[in-house]
Amino acid sequence: MPLPTDRIELSVIDSHTGGEPTRTVLGGTPPLAGETIDQQIAELQSEHDWIRTALTHEPRGYEAMVGALLLQPHNSEAVARVVFFNNVGYLGMCGHGTIGVAATLAYLGNISPGDHLLETIAGDVVFTLHEDNRVSFSNVPSHRYRQSVAIQTPSFGEVTGDIAFGGNWFYLCNDHGLDISMLNLDQLQQCSREIRQALDQERVFGADGGIIDHIELIGPPNREDADAVNYVYCPGGEYDRSPCGTGTSAKLACLAADGKLAPGDTWRQESVTGSVFEGTYQTSGDKIIPRIMGEAFVTAETKVVIDPIDPLTFGFRHNLGES
Repeated sequence: MPLPTDRIELSVIDSHTGGEPTRTVLGGTPPLAGETIDQQIAELQSEHDWIRTALTHEPRGYEAMVGALLLQPHNSEAVARVVFFNNVGYLGMCGHGTIGVAATLAYLGNISPGDHLLETIAGDVVFTLHEDNRVSFSNVPSHRYRQSVAIQTPSFGEVTGDIAFGGNWFYLCNDHGLDISMLNLDQLQQCSREIRQALDQERVFGADGGIIDHIELIGPPNREDADAVNYVYCPGGEYDRSPCGTGTSAKLACLAADGKLAPGDTWRQESVTGSVFEGTYQTSGDKIIPRIMGEAFVTAETKVVIDPIDPLTFGFRHNLGES
């Protein structure tokens, strides 16, 4: 990967959505020659991946950090094109990141309450900025691909879960037998990691060979106003501090497939940190169109200095032993 030899300053705004950070990049990045978002991501991977590593790896970032690079949209009706990324790569879609980007655009005065279009690699996403500063968005078409898939883990025995797509591929497991709380993070991570490794070893995929890179453990809620609590294990080896927008979408797809949630009814998904997303859906053929609502808050506005003299300026990452 080529690295810049001159000092660069990136304009960045940080926010959190239900505890999960989003680092939105507003400017300072090199221009991209590609026209489509697929071409631009390929160019970022081959020529400018240092943007991702510098912003999501230590010493500036950490495993939970998600970046959102804003680009000029192709559709004149869109407010932006966004490329989501984390410490291990580029994301198809990011629900909490969409809410974070919306809050950032509102903070900048670029948008007012109402509906807005956002271009992503997974498709166009429409979000609504509400008067109370909450944000809802219609996610990409979601569906359950397989039901009750059994996986053998070394420490937790056999578990079963549904495979569903909500913008990313998920394995959603209810019979893990673990308490989903902040006091049990080590066990939750170990179980999720073993499931992820077993999926890879047993060559269990989503449709068209899609890598199942998110594990969602689900249990009874800790809050009286929630329907369930989840722990979502992400590709970078960390857990989602929010209820996870794509994970909630995948859960809605499973509920819809089981006939346990009707179109238009609300599902309140609690995260392991105690924050909540509200989810509803409408049907679209054999898929659903989820709508997720949450809130985000801006935490910092800054310039990130990329100084090639600094040997760690492009970031470093712990070896998490991921397969």
